Amino acid sequence: MSDLELLTQSLARNVKRWRTERGFTLDALATRAGVSRGMLIQIEQARTNPSVGTVVKIGDALGVSITTLLDYESGPKVRIVPPDQAVRLWSTERGSYNTLLAGTEAPGPLEMWHWYLMPGDGSNSDPHPTGTVELVHVTEGTLTLAVDGVDYVIPAGHSASFEASAAHTYRNAGPEPVSMTMAVSVPFEH
Repeated sequence: MSDLELLTQSLARNVKRWRTERGFTLDALATRAGVSRGMLIQIEQARTNPSVGTVVKIGDALGVSITTLLDYESGPKVRIVPPDQAVRLWSTERGSYNTLLAGTEAPGPLEMWHWYLMPGDGSNSDPHPTGTVELVHVTEGTLTLAVDGVDYVIPAGHSASFEASAAHTYRNAGPEPVSMTMAVSVPFEH
């Protein structure tokens, strides 16, 4: 099979999979994407090679990236992220930081983070979209988690889950560093 045929097959399988997962009819997806129903049928039956613009519109309407739509992999997908590819997005002069360890779309964005907070450091977060949930597991130190103005103390070995649609803060009010793993699940907006 040529690369183009492989891409066409992958696109067909992935558009159908994500459309089904999102609960969209062909008509609903066509309307959201601004693409004709006929074009979608041809794409899902692997009978056409749409323009990049069309693929982008479909991806946006489904809430997934082009890479996800054109993904060759068949069967269960496993992506291993080596330490040097984890992304550090925040840090302080004291040595606190957070690192995005891995992420996926299932059915909305799902991320796993590692946080390290030095004594006295903290990080504020604006409210996330309604339905967003965060899971926190403290492996070292004692985390002070403030959600909607209320403080919750989470010692090492303890876990917490909370609705992150309220303003929240991670703080280290203790004498030793805080190390924690966090997962964030953002709902897909229909």
